[in-house]
Amino acid sequence: MKARIVVTLKNGVLDPQGKAIEGALKSLGVEGVASVRQGKVFDVEIDGDDRAVAAQRLRAACEKLLANTVIENFNIDLD
Repeated sequence: MKARIVVTLKNGVLDPQGKAIEGALKSLGVEGVASVRQGKVFDVEIDGDDRAVAAQRLRAACEKLLANTVIENFNIDLD
């Protein structure tokens, strides 16, 4: 089973990397960019066919390692 995990900063948390990307896009002439927030994407293959078990394991992985849940949110999309 394949999963995609997207980790993003929570609203209200400063994002200096996103601001730097925003500034770079504007300096490159990309118009219409109001703001940029950066994040992380993890593509994970997990053994088994039970979606509930896979989701539980991936949630544990996010809470223990992949995301800093104090300042980040995560979303798990199982295929």
